[in-house]
Amino acid sequence: QVQVVESGGGLVEAGGSLRLSCVASGAIEGTYVTGWHRQAPGRERELVAAITQGGSPNYKDPAKGRFTISRDAAKNTVYLDMTDLRPDDTAVYYCKVSGWRLPKGPFDFWGQGTQVTVSE
Repeated sequence: QVQVVESGGGLVEAGGSLRLSCVASGAIEGTYVTGWHRQAPGRERELVAAITQGGSPNYKDPAKGRFTISRDAAKNTVYLDMTDLRPDDTAVYYCKVSGWRLPKGPFDFWGQGTQVTVSE
C-alpha cells in the first residue's frame, strides 16, 4: 500500500538548481532509509544520497558539496536540493524506501522516477 512518488525534475542550464521531492504515501513500518538514486542512459543505476529516519544524511562523491538531502517527517517527504548542476548530472532520479520490519522482513519501495536534464 506504500507508494513513492518523485517530482521536481526538469530541464536546467549548467550551474542551475533543482529541488526534487519524494513523497511516501501510506504507513512505513520498521527501520528504513530513504535514498535518491539516478540512472543515465547506458549507465548503471547509482546511489546519490540517503537519509535515515532520524535525518542523518549520507552522500556519495558526485553529490558532495553540491547536493543536500533533507527530510520533513510530518509530510513524509524527502528532498534533494541540487545546485551547480552539470551535464553529467542528467539522469532519471529515483527515490527508494528500504528497510526491515518484523515479522515480515525486508522491504523496498521504488518510485517511478523524475527526469533531470542539464544543458551545457
